[in-house]
Amino acid sequence: MTDHVDDLRSVREATDQLLTAVAKLDNAALAEESHLPGWTRGHILAHLARNADALVNVFEGRPMYESGTARDADIERDAGRPLEEHLTDLRDSGARFLATTEPAQDWSRTVELRNGVTDLASNVPFRRLVEVQLHHVDLNVGYGLQDLPEEFTDREIVFLADRWSGRPEVPPVTLRAPSGQVWHTGGTEGTPVVLEGPKDELLGWLAGRGLRGARLSVVAGDGLPELPPL
Repeated sequence: MTDHVDDLRSVREATDQLLTAVAKLDNAALAEESHLPGWTRGHILAHLARNADALVNVFEGRPMYESGTARDADIERDAGRPLEEHLTDLRDSGARFLATTEPAQDWSRTVELRNGVTDLASNVPFRRLVEVQLHHVDLNVGYGLQDLPEEFTDREIVFLADRWSGRPEVPPVTLRAPSGQVWHTGGTEGTPVVLEGPKDELLGWLAGRGLRGARLSVVAGDGLPELPPL
């Protein structure tokens, strides 16, 4: 069961960890490429700040973003800012998000996210945690998939395995970790695939991060399936 109080604590901790790492950069480093194609580190930081504000909109019953075009324009507008402006924006937007979660509210209610996606309000803190943790990895500052907390990795594997379940373009896939944990994803058509490897590598394949599963062992099937973009 989702514990939004614990997830909010994790968001605070992960945000502080990210801010500490970013504070060690300089303006030139922000203009360098991240692990996300076409995005600099500044793009990622701008996205994280605007995502926090977008989730405030979600909690307050407004559209998450005015539009996809406006979302992209805001990121482009803010990407090239100096380090101190990014740090201030990340702190302030993160604080606004946390402040929105403090008043008493119905955490079992359904809220609307982007592109018509809906979810329980209690799941939104974990969604913010995913943004902070995975984009910390994307920054290319020495924080990798293997550095993510194990509990987070387990939950994100479950979340993404569910996301790719039932997708006709993805064959039936079984994921196996050395711990003995097993997850299933994909659709029902095509040759079943069995992938084995460390959980960080399994997450990398599901999330399109790191080596995207290149180090996983294909125990059965026609090779490593290619997943659509997140």
